[in-house]
Amino acid sequence: MNNPMLMEGAESPMLSLENVFKSFHHHGEVIEILRGIDLVIHPGDSIAIMGASGVGKSTLLNIMGSLDPPSMGVVRFRDVNMYQMDEGRLTRLRNREIGFVFQFHHLLPELNALENTLMPALIARHPKRSAVAMAKDVLSKVGLEKRMMHRAGELSGGEQQRVAIARAMIMHPGLILGDEPTGNLDWLTGHDIADLLLRLNREEGIAMVIATHNQRLAEKMSKQMELIDGQIR
Repeated sequence: MNNPMLMEGAESPMLSLENVFKSFHHHGEVIEILRGIDLVIHPGDSIAIMGASGVGKSTLLNIMGSLDPPSMGVVRFRDVNMYQMDEGRLTRLRNREIGFVFQFHHLLPELNALENTLMPALIARHPKRSAVAMAKDVLSKVGLEKRMMHRAGELSGGEQQRVAIARAMIMHPGLILGDEPTGNLDWLTGHDIADLLLRLNREEGIAMVIATHNQRLAEKMSKQMELIDGQIR
């Protein structure tokens, strides 16, 4: 298949999906979720993926994020076949190159904002002093420089999501994947989080792929796509 996004001479992609299929077995039946997805993501891209609930948006993001292999097809990160990496290399890729932001923030309630944010840096074996400095820097970028020592339960929903975004960004990943990052927030707070994500994409040059029902957020992304019947339209 000739795909103009995969032609030679184009900027080297950060992530590419080539003829990706995903199916599940359920009570003896094969349920096809994704049916031949071709997609290329370049550094600095911002892509909104729309679609009805249950259509496979989260499945697609999980495949992009090295969390779930496709049933068929190739996923390349910086020209390397992601799902041919050994588990150690895949874990390092997930920790250092890809940030995740979900509808629910998944913060550890016993930790404060600073401690939640620095966890990926500690996992990557950065010294504690260095990890703290990295966390303070990224929390300032998301507007929480005065809330760093507050535990998750002491933060508003929007502040908790800002901590989740800071945690996703601390390792300076090339790619952020967001699964309904404004879906659990009221309209005004969701508006603020959408603007924050777009500002970080613009200022930090981080590629972003966001699955969302938020039409305003989708319209501000550089590309809008819809997942219908397992294919991107």
